[in-house]
Amino acid sequence: QVQLVESGGGLVQPGGSLRLSCAASGSIFSFGDMGWYRQAPGMQRELVARITRDGTTYYGDSVKGRFTISRDNAKNTVYLQMNSLKPEDTAVYYCNVALRTLTGYREHWGQGTLVTVSS
Repeated sequence: QVQLVESGGGLVQPGGSLRLSCAASGSIFSFGDMGWYRQAPGMQRELVARITRDGTTYYGDSVKGRFTISRDNAKNTVYLQMNSLKPEDTAVYYCNVALRTLTGYREHWGQGTLVTVSS
């Protein structure tokens, strides 16, 4: 079984910062891309950022220059540093990790962590 445990969400004022973490554990043979998506109420889930195993990063247009994705392959963890947060960043944030287990290679989702940006 694979577990993705997210942490770091919460309430922050506009202009503030938060750091999300997502740690993978279980019977994992190898990792591929890792990423973060978000879903606001009434909206579709959207890409926030992704990072390949060799460190190449991709960002959604709305977060470029404000958010930074990183990964620690030794700790099987992906991070999302969020700066200059805006009310429109309010959403449930989900980590997404592609990995290989005994049953094959596929993407796995975390349980989600709520980020609320409000004064």
